[in-house]
Amino acid sequence: MNMNDTLFLFLCTLLVWLMTPGLSLFYGGLVQSKNVLNTVMQSMSAIVIVTFAWMLFGFSFSFGSGNSFFGDFTYIGLAHVGFSTQSAISPHIPLALFMLFQLMFCTIAVSILSGSIAEKMKFIPYLIFVFLWVICVYSPVAHWVWGGGWIDQLGAIDYAGGTVVHITSGISGLVLAIMIGAGKNFDKRPPHNLIITLIGAIFVWIGWYGFNVGSALSFNKIAMISFVNTVLAASAGALGWSMIEYCMKKTTSLIGMLSGMLAGLVAITPAAGFVGYMSAVVIALIGGVCCYFVINYIKGKLHYNDALDAFGIHGVGGVVGALLTGVFQSHHINGDVVNGLLLGGGMMPVINQLIAVAITIVFSGIMTFIIAKVIAQFSELGTDTEEEAQGLDYVVHGERAYFSGELNKLNRRK
Repeated sequence: MNMNDTLFLFLCTLLVWLMTPGLSLFYGGLVQSKNVLNTVMQSMSAIVIVTFAWMLFGFSFSFGSGNSFFGDFTYIGLAHVGFSTQSAISPHIPLALFMLFQLMFCTIAVSILSGSIAEKMKFIPYLIFVFLWVICVYSPVAHWVWGGGWIDQLGAIDYAGGTVVHITSGISGLVLAIMIGAGKNFDKRPPHNLIITLIGAIFVWIGWYGFNVGSALSFNKIAMISFVNTVLAASAGALGWSMIEYCMKKTTSLIGMLSGMLAGLVAITPAAGFVGYMSAVVIALIGGVCCYFVINYIKGKLHYNDALDAFGIHGVGGVVGALLTGVFQSHHINGDVVNGLLLGGGMMPVINQLIAVAITIVFSGIMTFIIAKVIAQFSELGTDTEEEAQGLDYVVHGERAYFSGELNKLNRRK
């Protein structure tokens, strides 16, 4: 066991944990003030629900040896998960620490997904959906990519979760949002507090360094490359979005810059430890521009109600990043991968990435549809008229985030 690597991953685990509270604030500032607590709760409750789903089944189904498609029952209930190492998946760090690091990835995936159905889904059905989604969608895909499954055997690569985290959550969020109602609340209200969104984005940005750098599982050359690439990609994504926004609208908005930053981070996630610095910049720039066009043009034309653009940023950014990984991946940067298309590796790296992306999209979409249909047999998925009128904060949680409006009304009456 390497104590330096253990301390390094311990820090990275805490940073990735910070992403979920950060994303809760990011989303919370974007919704109506009467639904902000519910939106925050959707992310924060992910920490609770995912922890138990991961402990009981998720970790074992993801990282148990199993077969090419599904892990086995070795670690059910965290059996055999302790301070000792495991030669196949955590040869130099405690298996329990590796388990917690991966738990944080699963948690942020659920938090991302919640952005598509913000202000639109009933809370208890959402919690049930989260538990089932971790077991039936996230865990199999994690096994395919990181647990020795068929995607790994195919030769497709995903450094820190472009496929496992962002494509699964983005596609699942989109399918769930469409099932709840494509036209429901489609008239998007302006964000109620962009300062809260900014604070949340800062937490997510900081946490992403643990997300990408920690995926090396050791502070080595690959970790350092991924650190630099992550810093570059965040700025490149923000630049790409802001440039195209200025060209199209003659303005540069804060929410646009933050969305571009996220798009750049999402796009570099599958490639961070596999590509050079300039490649990272190009990937993030392309990711920022693609996400901008999907959110501002394609979304309007197709009329799907992706409430806070979880699909537009994470789904689209994950697909773009995964495919461009096959274009720019470098054996010189990381000896564990072959050269990509632009470095003389031919089309196979891109084709492998395309196969992995396509099947992950289909699998995530179908399984999400099935899970939601089953839950819908017992409960309505979408909010009712009372919840929409009075706000989810008061009706569902018995709380309000702000009281100034009510106090002002009382003062005027006096």
